[in-house]
Amino acid sequence: MNLVPPFPSATSITHLHVYDWATRDGSAGGSPHVHLASAEAYVPTRGEGAVEILTRDGTSMIPLTVGAVVWFEPGTIHRLHNRSGDLELLVVMQNAGLPEAGDAVLTFPADVLASRQAYETASTLEPGTERSRLESARRRRDAAIEGYLVLRERVNAGDIAALEEFLARAVALKRDRLTAWRETWERGPLHEAMRTGERLDVLTAGDIRDLLTTRHAALDLGNAHTGVGMCGWLEAFLPEGTGETT
Repeated sequence: MNLVPPFPSATSITHLHVYDWATRDGSAGGSPHVHLASAEAYVPTRGEGAVEILTRDGTSMIPLTVGAVVWFEPGTIHRLHNRSGDLELLVVMQNAGLPEAGDAVLTFPADVLASRQAYETASTLEPGTERSRLESARRRRDAAIEGYLVLRERVNAGDIAALEEFLARAVALKRDRLTAWRETWERGPLHEAMRTGERLDVLTAGDIRDLLTTRHAALDLGNAHTGVGMCGWLEAFLPEGTGETT
């Protein structure tokens, strides 16, 4: 069996069909969440929408149209809005392996975030049929919206402590995974950065052997891993494992 090599430079790429499910505040789209260690970029390929950003400065709405590129660092709470009903994105994630290992926290209500067991119960999709998974994904999205709307109101009113409380709870929920995340980072992103340094060393010496043993791959969306994610239906290229990305 021919294995597809990982996407270069320890990044990951996902084709995302953003949910068109209506929300309680009159929009449609995905689950608000935050990444703790990885930056993310959106490259729209179809439709129109927006990404809503929540930081200590409050909320901002960034349009998503074909040809745009929007990126943000870890710690940025974000929510996708599907305004045309057919919004599709290429999602590029830093630190391939960490998003799949749970480097995301949904903006559930405070009582859910206060308990690891409650959070895991609320964030885990029900096994079974595709319909049951979609129904639980929608309930999960709605719970994240519920918590987000409260958090957004408080932050926009100048209550920065609300944001600090959310981020502190998010880190506490994932603290037991940090050692494993570091090992994943060392095997992936750090290793790739070190390989670049090694390449520069051999190029400086005039050695071309590494340039004669290159790899390439053609990634076919039709053969991608398909699943139900936090923000939509995923076609994720995960040659070294499986899991949700965004």
